[in-house]
Amino acid sequence: MNIENTQSQMRKGILEFCILSIIRRGEAYPSDIVEEMRAANLQILEGTLYPLLTRLKNAEMLTYRWVESNSGPPRKYFMLTEKGESFYKELEQTWNELSNGVNALTSKKAGEPLSE
Repeated sequence: MNIENTQSQMRKGILEFCILSIIRRGEAYPSDIVEEMRAANLQILEGTLYPLLTRLKNAEMLTYRWVESNSGPPRKYFMLTEKGESFYKELEQTWNELSNGVNALTSKKAGEPLSE
């Protein structure tokens, strides 16, 4: 088995949730999302982010607004829609269930029963 492939698949599985978590706090510019993900040690390339943002926008999870920039072309800032907020809450519940389950399993020592 290839560890890099497994690690990549694990990261991809939580990518949408992390991106929506950032946007949920307030409208976000894509390069700010990349920086915040990197600061959290979750590497993402803009070439991965932009198609994901477009897919979420097309699914009506996100909307955006253009903001004029003094240093170049206008910038597109993304924000959650009501549908996106509902979707986020479902992902959050799923993440909490998965996280709690994984923590319960991985915190056990050898020979220790899962339920006590």
